[in-house]
Amino acid sequence: MAAPGSSDILVDELFATTHRLQTYVNARLRVHGASVARLRALRMLASSAEPLRMRDLSEMLGVAARTTTALVDSLERDGLVERVRHPEDRRAFLLSLTPLGRTRHTEAEEVDRQALATATGRLAPAERARLRELLALIRDTVAEAPQAPQGPPDA
Repeated sequence: MAAPGSSDILVDELFATTHRLQTYVNARLRVHGASVARLRALRMLASSAEPLRMRDLSEMLGVAARTTTALVDSLERDGLVERVRHPEDRRAFLLSLTPLGRTRHTEAEEVDRQALATATGRLAPAERARLRELLALIRDTVAEAPQAPQGPPDA
């Protein structure tokens, strides 16, 4: 068994599960020239009513601007994303899916759906609902917790 990654076995298991899920889905997407990161970017662009700025896509993905630039460069090189100058902000680019990008997005979504259906297929509906409740409880607790550690108590 691997050494613990935190002081809480539950957290270790959550991280290990997330990592294993991502590895599993990436392996299936890779056959189609995609990845979880690429699918997330395509998904954000496909669901947006208007082209997105690089900065907005970066914020939506929760990654650094440099990471988004590398991802968009790759998607653009593959003909999936079009990058054009923003008409009002000369420093910004607007991103949208090309027709090929829309096709690849639809295909990748289906691969993702099938992979995740397999991964969660043994869970009964009530188990799925309970797991979602428990994960939401953890997320809400973290969201409500102080963001910076408190200093040492006054002596």
